[in-house]
Amino acid sequence: MQHRLAWFERQLFGSNSERLRVLENERQLSLGEIVSTPAPAAAARERVVAAHTRRVAQRDAAAVGEAESVPFFDETRVPIETIPVPAPELQEVPSDQLEVIGEKVSYRLAQRPGSYVVLKYVRPVVKRRDTQQISCAPAPQGVLEGSRADVSFIAGLLVDKFLYHLPLYRQHQRLNDSGIRISRPWLTQLVSQGVGLLEPIYAAQLDSIRESRVKSMDETPIKAGRVGHGKMKTAYFWPIYGERDEVCFPYFPSRAHQHVHTALGLRQVPGSVLLSDGYAAYASYAAKVGVTHAECWSHARRELFEAQAMEPDRVHEALEQIAAIYAIEKEIRERKLVGEAKRLHRLTHSKPRVEMFFGWVDRQLQDQGLLPSNPFTKALGYVRHRRAQLQVFLTDPDVPIDTNHLERALRVIPMGRKNWNFCWTELGAEHVGIMQSLLVTCRLHDIDPYDYLVDVLQRVAVHPASRVAELTPRLWKQHFAASRLYSALHTLSV
Repeated sequence: MQHRLAWFERQLFGSNSERLRVLENERQLSLGEIVSTPAPAAAARERVVAAHTRRVAQRDAAAVGEAESVPFFDETRVPIETIPVPAPELQEVPSDQLEVIGEKVSYRLAQRPGSYVVLKYVRPVVKRRDTQQISCAPAPQGVLEGSRADVSFIAGLLVDKFLYHLPLYRQHQRLNDSGIRISRPWLTQLVSQGVGLLEPIYAAQLDSIRESRVKSMDETPIKAGRVGHGKMKTAYFWPIYGERDEVCFPYFPSRAHQHVHTALGLRQVPGSVLLSDGYAAYASYAAKVGVTHAECWSHARRELFEAQAMEPDRVHEALEQIAAIYAIEKEIRERKLVGEAKRLHRLTHSKPRVEMFFGWVDRQLQDQGLLPSNPFTKALGYVRHRRAQLQVFLTDPDVPIDTNHLERALRVIPMGRKNWNFCWTELGAEHVGIMQSLLVTCRLHDIDPYDYLVDVLQRVAVHPASRVAELTPRLWKQHFAASRLYSALHTLSV
């Protein structure tokens, strides 16, 4: 009961992070603690300075607002409306008595109620007088045949829904408020058709990740499809992170072990490493395929952190030792060590720390005062059982110490669940996985998702199928980012 109460207290008032600094917050009140008297105010800190006088600086009246004149936006992407501001005291002075000798510029960020634009294509019908032949230019071809949606609208629709987690019904309300009358099913069809165009690119990116030697994998739940009246089925995304900074979110209807085999395939490159948490499905796959299985130190630390209410002193000691290992990883990043230099640094500095930690774990487990049911005992057993997997990173410089990079990438799924709660169909969940795979990878490679989608939605229909991998965000940045395709709306705005 104490363990459960401590967990409940942390969910309400504390941080979910298991890093050491969380335990050092001595001012955090416990659940049920009553504050009878207000805490005394901290004494004001004072510093003695020498007495002096200073002349008031004289400033030109035209310099007011000068601090804001530095642009805080990309002038090539943001439309600018120029508003002249005449000096009030000079309005009665004849213009021939004034000479403009310079200007001061200030910026203010503004917003119109709606940013939608309707493109009106006017195609004159022309008759030749000599031949009496009538000609008219054909209507411009869109990325979706016969659709009223420009590529810029489809890209914006996908970005708003999947990147900014704005459900379609909210976008539909915004369109109505902007004076645009369309049906919500039409928006659903646009999303489905747009994702259908991008699906081959997602498949190519998943193949690229499978070719990685070091891969990280995890799973996160999603409500998708109905199992009865008012009940949704719990399914899972199984995100995979490759060594080329690409991530994919395959969707599967359950958490069964065989989905790891389906997602990763049974053929792996020599020397492959799979980094994961302690779920048995990954260990089973690694044993079957013959790849090295590495496990996450962050998950091991979390198991110990969860036992802090029962053994606070011992947990603090464990977290201090793990923090020392992480400090070495931070030093490696700061020094930008890679390859053999990184491996030698880990063997020289991290390996003694790791061995000392596991020696401490063995001594704690030999303590007769710890019951098997104690959460701290279970956490120690979790760590010791995975000792070999937790030490893989010491000898392989390409293996991260934890899966935090993957945890950050998959954060878009929980963020989405807070907005749209569930996927009405399993096909909709697959579409979420496809779009998040491309959008998150765009972020990892510093690519603007809107620019990327506007280009590839136009390019995918004419690009050779054998070279579809060139349209994945990583390779698109190399081949097409410098000469990307634009929508007709961009042509009008430049």
